[in-house]
Amino acid sequence: MRLTTPDTPTLSWPQTHTLGEQPQLRRKLEINYRRNRQQDQTAAIDAAAQAFRYEDCRQEYWNPEPFSLLYGTPLWDQASPSQRLVLNHLYWVAYYSQIISAEIATIFFNQTSAAGLYAQEDFRLICDMLDLESAQERAHIHAFQTVGRQTEAALFGEGIFSYPQRGPFTETMVFADSDRLRRGWKQLQLRSFGLLSAGNTFLACQYFTVRGVRTLNGKLVQHKLSTYYQKHADPDRAPIPAKISYYHFLDESFHFNSSTLLSHEVVNCLPPPTAFERWVANLGLRGCQRDHYHFSAAINGIFWYDPALYPAIYRVLRSPVFGLEAVEARQMMIRCFTEESDGLHHSYQTHQEALESYRAYVANLGFLWPSNREMSLMAANSIPRYLQHQRNKLRNFKFTGLLETEMDQ
Repeated sequence: MRLTTPDTPTLSWPQTHTLGEQPQLRRKLEINYRRNRQQDQTAAIDAAAQAFRYEDCRQEYWNPEPFSLLYGTPLWDQASPSQRLVLNHLYWVAYYSQIISAEIATIFFNQTSAAGLYAQEDFRLICDMLDLESAQERAHIHAFQTVGRQTEAALFGEGIFSYPQRGPFTETMVFADSDRLRRGWKQLQLRSFGLLSAGNTFLACQYFTVRGVRTLNGKLVQHKLSTYYQKHADPDRAPIPAKISYYHFLDESFHFNSSTLLSHEVVNCLPPPTAFERWVANLGLRGCQRDHYHFSAAINGIFWYDPALYPAIYRVLRSPVFGLEAVEARQMMIRCFTEESDGLHHSYQTHQEALESYRAYVANLGFLWPSNREMSLMAANSIPRYLQHQRNKLRNFKFTGLLETEMDQ
């Protein structure tokens, strides 16, 4: 609010757009920012991470049972109760390893996008809101790393889904359909967008279209993960990872509101986008579609590329937790990844729910290509296509310590 008196001179100059001229929008931003500050879960997440000890909560589920690694596959069907607990814990570790990667990128692009908003009148409110969100993301990352690394150290003595700290230009999808050339090209694209969004208000806002889509996918799963804590018989004694899931979901609800306000309403304070701005914005959303094209039989709710996940799953099967011999591990992977199962159908259903949610989210953005509005690239995948792809890829996967035999015998 600007305070003036009758004797206070004021400046005037031509303005084509100003947030100050949108009182309803400004009010929405103020409410979202204020409530996020009031309900900030940083202290609770930090305390939970500091108190975490794997031995204290290894005998209890951390997520609803369907959110377990390889749930509904032949491995799950034959697993013992103790092995199912491990699969449930590994889902948590794997899922939040992906969230770490996404939030590292978010911290960086929050800042470049804030720079792109400097030319917008009354930008301080938006930038302060993004600063708070970035600080929350750092707390989230620390908590996820603490639980993931300690859990895998106790189970395997090494990291399988966890990884060393990474920068914002690394491939966001931890297990992606990629290679060295494509990873290099992706890094160049991310660096270029960082530079462009730091100097272009429209593209700064459009980053939040992509962030909103990615966060929307997270909300579909994280709401379900958070219910384990909410429905726990004794919430004070609930396992710490379940508490972290709940606290994280509360923070991310405000982050999703921010993304929607910036990408759907703040953008309307700006002049219409140029052809170049529309092109860059559409490329970003198409890249998100490409990332979310896949669905995984191993982990429901994260759109990982399963052939990239084979080595991690093989290591889990060969570990003392499951103790499978090389041939047994190979046969189990063939059954889990190349045959229909309840787990595969659950993952495909989540993929379809995400697809419809994305379409609804971008429906009113008039500058999008039809292929982005319809999410046609993401929609092209199917269960038959998935299964055939896995059969082809598993034939060529080099199982460590195995003699070459025919896959179908």
